[in-house]
Amino acid sequence: MAELAGTVAVVTGGNSLLGSAIARGFVDAGASVVIAARTEETGHAAASDLGDRALFVRTDIGDDRSIAACVSATLERFERIDFLVNNAVVYLDGGLDSTREQWLDALNVNVVGTAVFVRDVARVMSRGAAIVNLGSVGGKFGAAGRAIYPTCKAAVLQLTKNQAAELAPRGIRVNSVSPGWTWSDPLAAMSGDDRELADRAAARTQPLGRAGDAAEVARAVIFLCSPAASFVTGADLAVDGGHSMLGPDQGRGARYWLEQARGGDRR
Repeated sequence: MAELAGTVAVVTGGNSLLGSAIARGFVDAGASVVIAARTEETGHAAASDLGDRALFVRTDIGDDRSIAACVSATLERFERIDFLVNNAVVYLDGGLDSTREQWLDALNVNVVGTAVFVRDVARVMSRGAAIVNLGSVGGKFGAAGRAIYPTCKAAVLQLTKNQAAELAPRGIRVNSVSPGWTWSDPLAAMSGDDRELADRAAARTQPLGRAGDAAEVARAVIFLCSPAASFVTGADLAVDGGHSMLGPDQGRGARYWLEQARGGDRR
């Protein structure tokens, strides 16, 4: 696992459960990593846990000056940036009742922050560099009671394609990873930190029968940054246990649902 030895990655939101798993994946692959996040206590703790090749830089991706300062701090410490993972996200969402302020705050972080970070990092990247944006199955399908988060993730998926087209002539690849239900901070909070409950719930919509692990998403990110993905750009890699291959019938077909309508047991 030293295929990224000597390289440097920036992971936004690297203090979260998912972000720290991605940061750990880079370190295990031989890279140095910068954890860009707003919360100092958890940011420093995440960097400390990763050892000497990790650095925490307090970063608010909703602020251009903060992003520029993170890029400068990374170059000052490591002298290069090879990879950027846009993982930071806010989950503001009141569905159709969302306020304008909620929309603007979420879009500023989830979409504009991603765009600005790519803009600034691409200026100092060399041929062979790679960027991975975190999408979501939520950006691919409709969902009652939600509006802002799915819209942001759909925008990120489109933005990834535009960035990939723009940066391809410079030899910089841009892809996205779209997790399904993954054991992360939001799922842990919603389930009361009950992984068994989360797995049972996820088994209803994810054919592999459980929630994903943060490390499994991390491995997909590392793959897209590695030489093994050297001819992959503008793509979205679903890490969702098969969720996105199913239609609204959850892959069961009309016969199953007719039996349920007649009173059969749901399996």
